[in-house]
Amino acid sequence: MKYKHFDLPACAWRSLNYLTEMTDKSEGYLPYWLILPNTKPAEAAHCRVDDAELVASWYEGLDACMKILGVKDGHPAEVLAAFRKFLLSDWGPHGLRYHHKYPWTHTMHSSFHEMGYVLSALNRLVRNNPDDKEAEKRAAGLVRGMRSLVIERKVRTFWSGDYNEPEANYEFPNDVYLLEGGFDLTRHTGRGEQFIRNGVMLEALADRYVIAKDEVALDLASGLATALLGQSRYFNWRHEFMGHVHSAVWVATGLAKLSLITGKEQQRVAAKGIYDYARSLSSSFGWVPEYAQWHPMTEEHCETCCLKDMIVCARELVRCGYPEYWNDINLFARNQLVENQIDSATYVVCDNETPDDHERGITYHDIDKRMIGGFTGGSLPNSISISKFRSIAGCCGGTAPQAMQVVWEDSVTREKDGWVVNVPLDRETAAWTLTSAYPDEGRMALKLKRGGVAGFRHYAWMGRAPHGFVDGKEVALEEKGGILWFPRLKAGQTAELRHAVRTVTKVEIAAGKTYKAVWRGPDVIDILPHGEHLRLFQRDLAKKPYLPKPSDVTSATASNYGPTQQKK
Repeated sequence: MKYKHFDLPACAWRSLNYLTEMTDKSEGYLPYWLILPNTKPAEAAHCRVDDAELVASWYEGLDACMKILGVKDGHPAEVLAAFRKFLLSDWGPHGLRYHHKYPWTHTMHSSFHEMGYVLSALNRLVRNNPDDKEAEKRAAGLVRGMRSLVIERKVRTFWSGDYNEPEANYEFPNDVYLLEGGFDLTRHTGRGEQFIRNGVMLEALADRYVIAKDEVALDLASGLATALLGQSRYFNWRHEFMGHVHSAVWVATGLAKLSLITGKEQQRVAAKGIYDYARSLSSSFGWVPEYAQWHPMTEEHCETCCLKDMIVCARELVRCGYPEYWNDINLFARNQLVENQIDSATYVVCDNETPDDHERGITYHDIDKRMIGGFTGGSLPNSISISKFRSIAGCCGGTAPQAMQVVWEDSVTREKDGWVVNVPLDRETAAWTLTSAYPDEGRMALKLKRGGVAGFRHYAWMGRAPHGFVDGKEVALEEKGGILWFPRLKAGQTAELRHAVRTVTKVEIAAGKTYKAVWRGPDVIDILPHGEHLRLFQRDLAKKPYLPKPSDVTSATASNYGPTQQKK
């Protein structure tokens, strides 16, 4: 029996296709957020967010794909440079970035939620090139501009008296800042959850401090964290919450990074508690609800952005001293994350004869080819519904590759005792070569080109007694701290870990319903019942995959679209 293999480079190639081709060359490679694969003909349309959040997240996503694939020039580099150009344009009052004025945009404003994406992308620009003075200038200016706009809570005026706030305590007066008019409290995004939506910038602020030792960034992050964990009352004492999982877990990532800087236990404990609560609502293979306690769970879908946050947050929790989260990183990445990527478009009806409508920002040509590599904004555990709004979401296309890069780069890490395999996949570096045989066989191998000590993280799905081999000869293993250590290897020797792998069916509740997940080692190879339209976890290569025909997919209606994305 042969099954589909976990292949991150293949996913990265598909993502690279989406991030470079689902753009508007007539507008300098401006991304398209809104993809409508189920209309007849299929189309993609511009909206305001294309030149706000997306130029930041797509820069990061494309850069992540290029790093995974080792691509440095050509068409991807041209598009990456275009994203950078967008990112470094349209800056305004208080160091904030505003979207450009297009025919499809409305009120000119800056969203603090979006500034979390923008600062994160600026951090990546500076990391990629410490001599990028323009990116450094914008990052420093953005941090200082946002710091100048917060309300600083200094005194608690209570019925029993006045008390000074013991720590910096900041919040923004609103979630939007108008280009002309500043804070207008008669206007808001309507999303609610202002504390948590504005707080997503915590991670980027912590990174900014690490990169540039920017004390203003640390001050702003600390003050926002104090308000989030205190007066916002967003989290209860168990760190449970009601609302947007993407924002809450992104905040948890920021709290984890901040705790490593400040040493504050409250921040570390909160990060873990928030993650654990979101994890309690998720499946073992990575289906994560978009909202917590906001809708009935049967109405929830998995936004890939949430899945990215879970993977990245889990990695930060590992750094905080919780190595048990490696299992989530591994299972979430090789299962729901890659399943949420679009790899087929046989059901899409294309019109390559009608000219694109540049005034309205609509494109029709080759949507079937260009959408390959995108990620869904709302999957069920067993399917992606193409008729659902955000069946393909521009935001997820930029964030998912960032999670892929974390998994790729940390598949093997250098620990104090030697090299450790955390995620079985196929990758080669100047120091080592990692190969794996899952889910066909329970086997993975690490070749150390310069010699040294090799270890493999011991997961429950490996069984109690995996066997170790060095160049085919069985050797004794020593387990320490959840890692199976091999004897020291000479240069060029290969450590191989083998264990039995069986096909096991497990019953699981996800999205408020009962599913049967069929596992082989760390991989789900099938899930029952099967779903529609795009059936997930079709990993048996001997079976012909089910793909919908164009007639199976219902056309979209106006009810699929939110108030700011009405189809024109």
